[in-house]
Amino acid sequence: MRLHGAAFTEMLRCTLLSHLRNRLALLLTIVFLPGWIAVARLCASDQVLRFSLDSAGSDVLARANQVSQVTNALAAVTLVTGFVTFMQTFKAGGVDRRLILAGYPRVPMLLAKGAAVALIAALLALYTTAVLWVSLPVHQLGPLALAVLGAGLAYGGIGLLLGSLVRGELEGFFLVIMLSLVDTGLQNPVLNVADLSALAVFPLYGANQLALAAAFTTSTPWSYGLLSLAWSAGAGALALLGLHARSRSHCEVGTSPGIGATPAGGGRFTPLGSGRSGPAP
Repeated sequence: MRLHGAAFTEMLRCTLLSHLRNRLALLLTIVFLPGWIAVARLCASDQVLRFSLDSAGSDVLARANQVSQVTNALAAVTLVTGFVTFMQTFKAGGVDRRLILAGYPRVPMLLAKGAAVALIAALLALYTTAVLWVSLPVHQLGPLALAVLGAGLAYGGIGLLLGSLVRGELEGFFLVIMLSLVDTGLQNPVLNVADLSALAVFPLYGANQLALAAAFTTSTPWSYGLLSLAWSAGAGALALLGLHARSRSHCEVGTSPGIGATPAGGGRFTPLGSGRSGPAP
């Protein structure tokens, strides 16, 4: 238990340091988020829009540019969290597999990466909610922040999964961009006026429903926020399976008793490449 705790702490520290060194991600966070919200405010129509909101159970009236600001904020959060999580996981993939080969436990490694995603999503949620509060009248700040957090967690988990599975950066970038564009485009009431029941299966559905309800109504559908948490947990579990499938522990390097095995006499053999052979004293 102590070994797993130390492995979790060290991996969390290294993952956060890797994110802090990503200057492009910091630039996207500081500039892209408010810039994209401002573009939605300036370019969208000022006309009043009536749209059906499942979480409120009724139609909602709001200005089109205000609705676009909320949905574009969620879109920006999904892109930022998806990109930074995918890039960090993908670039660290070779090192992670070598660590597992040397005996590093898989579960604390992935839990640490998931904790880093949660911290990044929480900071993005606070920043994005503050920008939206300045830009438009928000009825409920707390539920709105929770909705933005859910969007970040959902796409952070997806980025973690893609970083563990895909073979190249181009494939990962393409998947993150296309999934985010399709998801946010279909969830945006300004662009989509059709009532599509299939929207509920998309990662952003719960977060979008909670965000719109929090921004424009007094209703607080807390249960919709759990849908994003379910997506994040499911993607994280699949990422663990992918990591397990693409790596092997030091006990699986060979079948001879001198490699990662314990002999009958109780002595312990060191892993391959340690510079020693034979049982440890």
